[in-house]
Amino acid sequence: MDTTVTELPDSRARVEASVPAADVDKAVSRAARGLAREMRMPGFRKGKAPPSLVVQRIGFEAVLEEAIREALPEWYERALLDSGVTPIGDPSIEMVSTPEAEGEALEFKFEVGVRPTAELGDYKGLEVGREEKEVDEGVVDTEVDRIREGFARLETVERAAADGDVVLIDFEGLLDGKAFEGGKAEDQLLTLGSGQFIPGFEEGLVGVAAGDDREVEVTFPEDYGADHLAGEDAVFKIKVKEVREKVLPELDDDFASDASEFETLEELRGDIREKVGKALNSRAEEDFRIAAVDAAVAASKVEVPAEIVTARATERMESMERQLAQRGMDPAAFLQMQGRSREELIGESKPDAEKELKREAVVTAIAAAEEIEVSDEELVEALEHSAEHERTTPEKLLERLRQNGRERMIADDIRARKAIDLIAEAAKPIPLEQAEEAQAKAEAAEKIWTPEKESEESGEGSGGKLWTPGEE
Repeated sequence: MDTTVTELPDSRARVEASVPAADVDKAVSRAARGLAREMRMPGFRKGKAPPSLVVQRIGFEAVLEEAIREALPEWYERALLDSGVTPIGDPSIEMVSTPEAEGEALEFKFEVGVRPTAELGDYKGLEVGREEKEVDEGVVDTEVDRIREGFARLETVERAAADGDVVLIDFEGLLDGKAFEGGKAEDQLLTLGSGQFIPGFEEGLVGVAAGDDREVEVTFPEDYGADHLAGEDAVFKIKVKEVREKVLPELDDDFASDASEFETLEELRGDIREKVGKALNSRAEEDFRIAAVDAAVAASKVEVPAEIVTARATERMESMERQLAQRGMDPAAFLQMQGRSREELIGESKPDAEKELKREAVVTAIAAAEEIEVSDEELVEALEHSAEHERTTPEKLLERLRQNGRERMIADDIRARKAIDLIAEAAKPIPLEQAEEAQAKAEAAEKIWTPEKESEESGEGSGGKLWTPGEE
């Protein structure tokens, strides 16, 4: 598809596209076959009339109109791929010329929002705050306790049950004196205080002993999964068979040897400490990379029109709605639970949308300034997971993407990641507190009044224009 791109003000672009005659004819034939399914023509069974006769019967113009309606989304996507334009928001599409008969091309154009451009400032050697996180020994203790719980044993005791004990019970639930489905069980093990059962059930068993019979009154929650029980009052008749105490292993080297590949407790704690430290440092590294990009954004100049911000915020909302639908949740129901309208959530998303657009603009500009290239080897590596999922090789998947013109999206992602690597690797880490203090001072300095600032704001400084008599 031949395309021509014209940059417009306010981060917009116009794309003019020409659809080859062969593609137009294919779309017309497809549309005619669809229309034929609802037509009866002499000599043919319903839906079996050839496309050429359908065109003769209802006219080329009518079939072309249906063909455009069906094929335009595909043509629009192809025009984006062939032109290299990455859209933001919905396009405004206009037909330029349409064929009057088979064998003629079709031309259309559209205007759409695009990523804003950036006027780069310094992006190498920037001072960026980095938090050095130390592993809290309390986190290590919690993980050791979790492992101990897994090696605990239960011992039958002859005493009243307390929170943390396990009781072996039979029970039957009654609604208005009648048993209900799913309300009966035998030899059920229940840890008191675990929250496994509905509120009030476990609390009603604190203090029981083996051999006791007890009735516990409960109210099912309003949002209980079984509709016929939600909000209902019920009585459970419970027979206590045993009370068992959870006995944890001694916290010593023998426990460490039984629970892990380590011989001593200190070795086990050291391994946990190392793994937690890696997780913390991984998050700290990601935070540092983002902060480095934000520092490059702060040093650059990026103008983001309000319309583009709104379009990106809307895209973010649409993405969230698709994710909710994939999880089986109605987006409208989600909004109702949040107590917000769709427009309110889009409005709340605008600051993040603007920040996202500025980051993209600066990273893209740096990739261009550094002439960052993406090799076939990098593309193949990036496609390994997707290829495995589609049961093909990365090389074959790459070839298929190239045939469809879609490899550019993968390459753009890799190029952006390499640009972020460059920014982060060139940044100078400083203590996070020092970076926050410097930022606070810079923000405070921006608010300080000076005569020069007043002149700039009023247009009377250098580059401004003074009013003179005779001007309107």
